[in-house]
Amino acid sequence: MAQHPRLHAIPGGRDERPAPDAARPAPPQQTGEPLWREALGRRLRTLRTEQGETLVETAGRAGVSPQYLSEVERGRKDPSSEMIAALAGALGLTLIGLTEQVVRDLHQQRRTAFTTPGARRRTSGPTMYALAA
Repeated sequence: MAQHPRLHAIPGGRDERPAPDAARPAPPQQTGEPLWREALGRRLRTLRTEQGETLVETAGRAGVSPQYLSEVERGRKDPSSEMIAALAGALGLTLIGLTEQVVRDLHQQRRTAFTTPGARRRTSGPTMYALAA
């Protein structure tokens, strides 16, 4: 298709996309501290599995779909504070209790990271994630 001489291509537009059969580049490796939603998701999944619950059971009590809960547990969704409170309640916790557990997990992860050779001290910490929640 011919392009008008005065028009220009849109950055990231159709012309710049790789061919469908082209290999996709690997996602960038995350360095530094984890995202709050990732730490929260890991804690929610741990709590749910420790209680012997399925996604369907926990999601039903929280008033969300099992697919949504699964995405939260995998750190792909960033739930609202209301949603986090509903998920905490479905697992028999308060919002504060769940937040404290996530902070403990982050502290543990931080201690583990700093015991590895070559680890350096960071100025921000997991407590900041808890304050942001």
